Amino acid sequence: MAPDDRDRHDSAPDLRILGDRITLQPSGFVEPPKDKDEKDEALMKNVARFRSEPLRFLRDVSLYVSGTGWRAYDDVIGQPIFYNGFSEHIKTQVMSATVLQTKIAQLADLRISVEEKQGLLPPPSSGREYEIRKAKRRAELVQGLQEVAEHLTDNMICKFESKTFIRGAYYLVTQLLLRAYHQGIHVSSEEVLRLRNVAEEAEKKKQSIIFLPCHRSHVDYVAQQLLCYRLGLALPVVVAGDNLNFPLVGSFLQHAGAMYIRRSFGDDQLYTTLVQAYIDVLLQGGYNLECFIEGGRSRTGKLLPPKFGILSFVLDSLLSGRVEDAIICPVSTQYDKVIETEGYVTELLGVPKKKENLADFLSGGSNVLSLRLGRVDVRFHEPWSLRGFIDDQISRLSKVPSAIHVDWTDTKNQVVRQKLLRTLGYKVLADINDVSVVMPTALIGTVLLTLRGRGVGRAELIRRVEWLTERVRAKGGRVAHFGNLPLSDVIERGLEVLGKDLVGVVEGLAEPTYYAVDRFQLSFYRNMTIHLFISEALVAAALYTKVKQGGGPAIQDIPYKELRDQVLFLSSLFRGEFIYSGEGLQVNLERTLAGLEADNIIMIERDEQRNITKIGLSDAERAAGRENYDFYCFLIWPFIEASWLAAVSLMGLTPPLGQKDDVWIQVSRAQDSAQFLGKTLYHQGDLSYFEAVNKETLKNSYQRFEEEGIIQVVRSKDSRIPPRLRVSPEWRPRRDEVTGNLTASGKLWDFTEKIASSRREGKNRRDGATVSTRVIRLTDELGQKLWEEAVRGVDGGKKAKGLNAPARLSAEEERVLERSQREKKKRRTLEGRAHL
Repeated sequence: MAPDDRDRHDSAPDLRILGDRITLQPSGFVEPPKDKDEKDEALMKNVARFRSEPLRFLRDVSLYVSGTGWRAYDDVIGQPIFYNGFSEHIKTQVMSATVLQTKIAQLADLRISVEEKQGLLPPPSSGREYEIRKAKRRAELVQGLQEVAEHLTDNMICKFESKTFIRGAYYLVTQLLLRAYHQGIHVSSEEVLRLRNVAEEAEKKKQSIIFLPCHRSHVDYVAQQLLCYRLGLALPVVVAGDNLNFPLVGSFLQHAGAMYIRRSFGDDQLYTTLVQAYIDVLLQGGYNLECFIEGGRSRTGKLLPPKFGILSFVLDSLLSGRVEDAIICPVSTQYDKVIETEGYVTELLGVPKKKENLADFLSGGSNVLSLRLGRVDVRFHEPWSLRGFIDDQISRLSKVPSAIHVDWTDTKNQVVRQKLLRTLGYKVLADINDVSVVMPTALIGTVLLTLRGRGVGRAELIRRVEWLTERVRAKGGRVAHFGNLPLSDVIERGLEVLGKDLVGVVEGLAEPTYYAVDRFQLSFYRNMTIHLFISEALVAAALYTKVKQGGGPAIQDIPYKELRDQVLFLSSLFRGEFIYSGEGLQVNLERTLAGLEADNIIMIERDEQRNITKIGLSDAERAAGRENYDFYCFLIWPFIEASWLAAVSLMGLTPPLGQKDDVWIQVSRAQDSAQFLGKTLYHQGDLSYFEAVNKETLKNSYQRFEEEGIIQVVRSKDSRIPPRLRVSPEWRPRRDEVTGNLTASGKLWDFTEKIASSRREGKNRRDGATVSTRVIRLTDELGQKLWEEAVRGVDGGKKAKGLNAPARLSAEEERVLERSQREKKKRRTLEGRAHL
């Protein structure tokens, strides 16, 4: 990248927010280290003031409570909030919303109809008396539904009631947060000024700003609220799961901006309509809103696929005409170190997530306060009009030929709405990636996990971090600038933040040598950079199908068509894992190959018409020990391993010989079994990466297999019955008719082998014979245990111990399955995208 392009990303100065102080710094500036005593004094200053100067401490607190200067939070850009009666005002508007009252009337009428059919209404002595009784019963039902709705509304809505409360809350939370993230919260001055201008314009038009951040930590919404308060913007209403509504903390968060919703709505029509009514009221009133585009927190460090729940309510508000417009603002929040990563690892390894509670909150909070976690970087994408986005999309779709006959201007059509919703979700994710800042810890984690060998010397670590920094910038990414600080000091600071539990150092050698202690947890930071290099990683993995064969350079070259086919296959395989450019495979592939050729990593042969015929590693890359090529391979190999593991685990779900009726396996139990298989294969040497057994990636693989028809999944209307699956009949491997053992043949086997062709090979493992013997035997044994459990549940006339789902489908479920399979097959045909 040219120097002027690089400066364009980093020219705007950062604002460093540390307590009451806002400091203007070069973009991404890292404060030069002071001596140890000085650093400790700065960190402990507030505590010392509290203990040794109680009067001064009380005076500072009083400044917030009474509201002095900016602390008053009086001159706020946005609609009026934090006044007595705010909650009651919002509640009244929600309860009187037309959509809610209409739904209550419909539900009452439906219940009356049911009671009439069941003969529950008192028998009439005359027609008029019957109508009177019916009307009275209907009024009782409406009144009951109104009371339920009112109770649900009171539990749901945020309660911006007291400025005294929010001033004190800001002071308290700031002191707590900045004890852990001692280098403060960093934002771009250019982005903040732009956001304030947009907010001023939105205030005039009475439009809401909808903040859509990525979600890696509970600190995300805390940092967002603190920033809005300090910068004089109206606090957004934050969509939160009702799992956070536990004693003391739940009420505190609700008065600071949280609105609580259920994790699942099921078929509760009243609750669904109530949420829609509340979203309508907020957007109609111009109140700011914040919801996390990924739904839950990312346990892997990279962006998750978008969740469309709240977005669908927002989109419906505009498409129905109840709301004129809203402003979308994607937000990226990055950390030197995420507080929860250790807990994420245990969850990804299969330990059930503990329900949030006050005791854990208090004990965990006290431990966090003693940590030194570096800084938080928050970046705001340029806000844009949701109405403008909708109009642009409809106009574009109307002009593009489509295989399905749809009137794209008909916004009531569910096909149109789903298309708009998906496009909206992935655009927001792309915008978040565009403004994300790569932190020093992510650079270090990425380097340590993409090098061969046990460890890396200090000089080599510095060299590779410097190389990676240049590659990030060349790809259009942003790196947290180091200001005047030497790179060696920045790395030292990053290693200190990561801690010895993640990165170890061996002293007493020719030079300090660093190594990854906890590769699983360190992969969280590596995944913060992978989105920048996913195209190069896919090309490298496709080329590896030849490189792994060894031999001379000519043998390791790959014809262009073979490479293109493998890249197409892998990109389709990881469609649920990564976000690709919307320009299409061919454009992305040509650009990626040109970039790798310019970097002297690959060589490309072309014919007389300048068409690419062959690709291979360049002589310069071979001479350098393949270090840059290997970097891209190391990025993608753990994900290839996970997909291969998921595919292998499906082979064990093949019905035993003589099994005539299909038995459906609980999805969660199948995934648990796949994870158990992966742990076994890792310790036996048949799996190279322990990260491959992580629950999230396996779940994503199963989701892709379902989308492509490799497995069939049934979801019951009864929320108490978990989803169940079976391998689609046409994908099932064959069994030996004599021994009953699985054979290494069939459609699923070929699919698994195609994934395996890009897997990393080590000294102690080779694909082929190992997989077709030991690995298949293990997956078959584990699969048969699942079958036996399910069959016992059926034959015993009740659910087997540990099973929560029936192993046979009801007649209705059979019909639903048949219909859904036809629809999915039709959709796959019409999409015109690459399939597995």
